[in-house]
Amino acid sequence: MKKFVLFLTIFFLALINASPCYAIKIGIITNSSQIGVGSSKETSLIDANTNKTICKIDAMKGYEIIPYKNKMAIRLNGKFYEIKSDNIVLKPAKDGFVNAKRKWYRGFLMIQNRNNKLTVINNVDLEDYIRGVVPAEMPSGWELEALKAQAIAARSYALANLGKRASLGFDLKDTPEDQAYGGASAETGRTNTAVEQTEKIVLTYNYKVVSAYYSASAGGQTISAKDVWGADVPYIRSAVPSYDGNVKKNGHGVGMSQHGANNLAKDGYNAYQILQYFYKNVKFAKATEHKG
Repeated sequence: MKKFVLFLTIFFLALINASPCYAIKIGIITNSSQIGVGSSKETSLIDANTNKTICKIDAMKGYEIIPYKNKMAIRLNGKFYEIKSDNIVLKPAKDGFVNAKRKWYRGFLMIQNRNNKLTVINNVDLEDYIRGVVPAEMPSGWELEALKAQAIAARSYALANLGKRASLGFDLKDTPEDQAYGGASAETGRTNTAVEQTEKIVLTYNYKVVSAYYSASAGGQTISAKDVWGADVPYIRSAVPSYDGNVKKNGHGVGMSQHGANNLAKDGYNAYQILQYFYKNVKFAKATEHKG
């Protein structure tokens, strides 16, 4: 079993070095009767149950997969062939990318037949996941410090909600129901810089990573979690100016206002000050994976 250990640090001190980060499972397709997948490099389609190769996948070529007899079938050269497995993996060669939903993704794809419908899961390094979240959640042209605040909030939310969608076979959805995620196709130089400059940094409260809730705008004043979900969240500041400008409320309004974060960054706030403004009594930490 994996345990996640947080090394807490004081804001201005150097952060403790950490081991390579862990993976997260993101559901990118569910309940589908047909999917298209591919890879940027030649690779193999693997039976996840036996670890045996099913077939080779050519680089830069699309493949159709459908559910078939509680397992699957793949179209090769215009004809469908049965795959004698309900759980397969498409893992590219080093530095390769996988494709689904007409997007490129880092990591690898897990394809499962669940109740005769297909689910596609992107198993990806946490930092690479955040690379795909930041530009999907916040315009890449916004202030760098706002993008950095977004990266820390998104990383915190992801870790605090690991396993949230376990009944579906993954951790989080790729939509705003959890966090918008555009994979490698969404990445930009600026947003990747924001992720790299905040690598593994998360928000904690009482030694636990927090669900750093955020929304596009709060409409002038942040809203209490109790007013939205019926229960207070101790690390959320409510009824404080959200610095949205003239942007009307868009989203639940709890926690960080994304428009507010950008406006605060324009006023000289750095990412850590922005986060401390919207969340109270939080500490910054660097998350590492401990196997044991």
